[in-house]
Amino acid sequence: MTKYMVEYGDEKIYFKLERKDVKNINLNIRPDMSILVSANDSVPLECIKDFVKEKGSWIIRNLNYFKKFGPMQMAEKEYVSGESINYLGKQYRLRVVESKIETVKYFRGYIYIYVKNKDDYKRKEGLFNDWLNEKAHFHFNESLDRMYQLIQDYKIPKPAIKIRQMKARWGSCHRRDRTILLNSDLIKAPKYCIDYVVLHELLHFKYRNHDEEFYGFLTSLMPDWEKRKRILDEEVIRDL
Repeated sequence: MTKYMVEYGDEKIYFKLERKDVKNINLNIRPDMSILVSANDSVPLECIKDFVKEKGSWIIRNLNYFKKFGPMQMAEKEYVSGESINYLGKQYRLRVVESKIETVKYFRGYIYIYVKNKDDYKRKEGLFNDWLNEKAHFHFNESLDRMYQLIQDYKIPKPAIKIRQMKARWGSCHRRDRTILLNSDLIKAPKYCIDYVVLHELLHFKYRNHDEEFYGFLTSLMPDWEKRKRILDEEVIRDL
């Protein structure tokens, strides 16, 4: 891997580039605060540097957060009663209940995991992730229906939603496949932030780049998009 540097304002961002068979440019900030970027051999270096610059604000915020709190904040969930869970912009407390019928529910500030064996970590994790993925599919598609109403008269095709865990993006637009790929962690954000990401990606079916036309159209449809983005990047990111 080769190391490169880009300047973002007064900051210098150093990253390692790994060439591998991937479809998109991927960026990952490791717990030791090193930055790894992977991209296909066909992607020019200048495009990769531009991508890193575009993510500069997000990178700097995360590096500063890691410096302040350290990697311990990134500890995995234990799925025990009292643990904090973030869902649709609200914080819930987890309650694990022994039960013959296994399911997950949320009610009055609590998320309940009903499981046969309270000490079975893998089962609790599986039940919770299945429930969260089900909710993500529902709410993300609900958001798509809402946001598509804003742009359906502009000859933008209605895409399908796909969900995947991603390190450096909330979403991406795949024009050829007519799909929007959304970060599974977006389910932790308020609905109005989910709407911003979905609308942002919808507009990429009309505008490929983040140019003046793109942001002008986005602002005309969602005047407070910068506020929603700031909440995502400065508040929700702390819970990932």
